[in-house]
Amino acid sequence: MATERLVIVGGDATGMAAASQARRLRKPDELAITAFERGHYTSYSACGIPYWVGGEVDGPDALIARTAQEHRARDIDLRLRREVTELDLDRGRVLTRELDDGGRESWTGFDKLVLATGARPRRPELPGIDAPGVHGVQTLDDGRALLDTLDASPGRRAVVVGAGYIGVEMAEALIRRGYEVTVLEQSAQPMSTLDPDMGALVHEAMCAMGIETVRGATVTGVLTGEGSAPGGGRARAVTTKDAEYPADVVVLGLGVRPETTLAAAAGLPLGASGGLLTDLAMRVRGHDHIWAGGDCVEVRDLVSGQLRHVALGTHANKHGQVIGANVGGGYATFPGVVGTAVSKVCDLEIARTGLLEREARAAGLRFVTVTVEATNRAGYYPGARPMHVKMLAERRTGRLLGVQIVGREGAGKRVDVAAVALTAGMTVEQMTALDLGYAPPFSPVWDPVLVAARKATAAVRDAGA
Repeated sequence: MATERLVIVGGDATGMAAASQARRLRKPDELAITAFERGHYTSYSACGIPYWVGGEVDGPDALIARTAQEHRARDIDLRLRREVTELDLDRGRVLTRELDDGGRESWTGFDKLVLATGARPRRPELPGIDAPGVHGVQTLDDGRALLDTLDASPGRRAVVVGAGYIGVEMAEALIRRGYEVTVLEQSAQPMSTLDPDMGALVHEAMCAMGIETVRGATVTGVLTGEGSAPGGGRARAVTTKDAEYPADVVVLGLGVRPETTLAAAAGLPLGASGGLLTDLAMRVRGHDHIWAGGDCVEVRDLVSGQLRHVALGTHANKHGQVIGANVGGGYATFPGVVGTAVSKVCDLEIARTGLLEREARAAGLRFVTVTVEATNRAGYYPGARPMHVKMLAERRTGRLLGVQIVGREGAGKRVDVAAVALTAGMTVEQMTALDLGYAPPFSPVWDPVLVAARKATAAVRDAGA
């Protein structure tokens, strides 16, 4: 029996999880695995980059879960700094270019193909947006480039464009490095992954840290230095419709979009966000021998039932496990997500799962909302701090639709209770009976999530049909 050939495009979470799982199930003489990665690193935590930049963790080695040598020791032919530039699906081959060896190109054949091309930072087409000193932060190579700029910069002014998860985390990292930080956010509040009333709490915390946060700011371009003097051509300021903000470094925190350039050129099916469309087994629709996962795909939202793009390492690793099982001759599925995410600003923890108000409306759902203020531990216990919990429930059925939490120590991970309830399709009334752990150092006798569930149950009852 001839050895099958598996080619993987992308060597981070999904790609190498798929390779590792497939290797567990099939030996090298049964399945030859070749993985191409255009960067210098593999199997790393991109989520740790802000903490590396801020000096809280070492990097980049500390952020690597498994080195290229470790993968190769398992008979996985991992080739770094090799970029895939074309997919020839008719002939079953990929064209690659060596990035550090004169650009030599070659074709590699496959019987099975995995696309794990990830996502790329959003970089709007604005004057100066590609100037030196303007950084997106998606890969360890991006993190290294940003640190090089910070180390070489004589100035200490930073502008972060966008106040989503990456923007907020990078703003904190730059504050820790002694920079004066201005965050420009187009929305009315930072963290548009929260409803505006909860985002306002994040804005208060950012201001308390000394981060100047300009809301309703539409960026129009990046100004650069002129001439051959030191700094010529580099970013020196960010402009909006109303003002100019000096900057020695600019960080883009505008989110990401699926990196599906190769897939689109090959005619593979894409969704509304530009992500690849797959079935539950992570097989690309209409293609029996092609799989895709991670930040380059769209997934099913289990609450709304709609497809969405969710770029998180947790999902990417699960996708890789599912793909590897299927490629290796087993069977596994990925049913979907509920949209759980957690972050922080200094000691303020920020979490969400399920739908926001605007997302629930877009899905055509009728709902009620409640917000409660409680404490992270018994009020009389030392260190008790306030916590805000917002909960959405379907109006007629009482089905939980979403939860947002903003608070101090112990607040963020409470969202996991709501994530499980959403996955199980529980109602807010059913949640009130959950047997959660209680002791004064950890929670009031009624946990804040259950207090919100009780209030939401009453709101559903009062709203009627």
